[in-house]
Amino acid sequence: MFDSAALRARLGGVRDRIARAASRVGRDPASVRLIAVSKTFSADHIRAAADVGQVDFGENKVQEALPKMDATSDLPLTWHLIGHLQRNKLRRTLPLVALIHSVDSERLLAAIDEEWQSLSTTQNRQLSPIRVLLEVNTSGEAAKHGIAPAEVEPVLAAATQFPSVEICGLMTMAALEGGLDAAARNFAALRALADRFQLKERSMGMSGDFEVAIREGATIVRVGTALWE
Repeated sequence: MFDSAALRARLGGVRDRIARAASRVGRDPASVRLIAVSKTFSADHIRAAADVGQVDFGENKVQEALPKMDATSDLPLTWHLIGHLQRNKLRRTLPLVALIHSVDSERLLAAIDEEWQSLSTTQNRQLSPIRVLLEVNTSGEAAKHGIAPAEVEPVLAAATQFPSVEICGLMTMAALEGGLDAAARNFAALRALADRFQLKERSMGMSGDFEVAIREGATIVRVGTALWE
């Protein structure tokens, strides 16, 4: 059993921190969207957060998300896939999520485009392009998913072949080592790429570094531990 009052207090605290971080750099706090990362947490946790206005929730794996989506289907929630997307999970995943944060190859873009067109045909209607972010490995760490910064331009060029996919921004994760200074460099690199290619969304920053990410231009922060634990 979890303490819903404590959860609500933590959510309020994170929102206050987002607002202060945005205000310090002259940004409108409303320009930053909070994704509550609900992986490993229950539908009851999600309901408690939704009761105080949280709308956006992020999951890493569709197989874990499905029962929670079913259990909260009466709520007006928006779901995000923030984990690595396997091509064999596309058919189950695409109809359920508003934004995929983790597209890391031209091959995956092509597969998403093909699957979304297939769904349009099955439903006998033209679906709006599915929205995705390119995951960029700004830290250069071998263990991380994501394309290299130098690959962003050719992948964007190739994406013109895939009309059923809309690339609306970029996503990154900070380096595992180096603390907040390294995180700031990683986030600044993503902002520069997004600015260069005129992409609006910048998904970056988690529980330990989201205030730095906001300072560096994040429009989406993905927060889990600071909300639930």
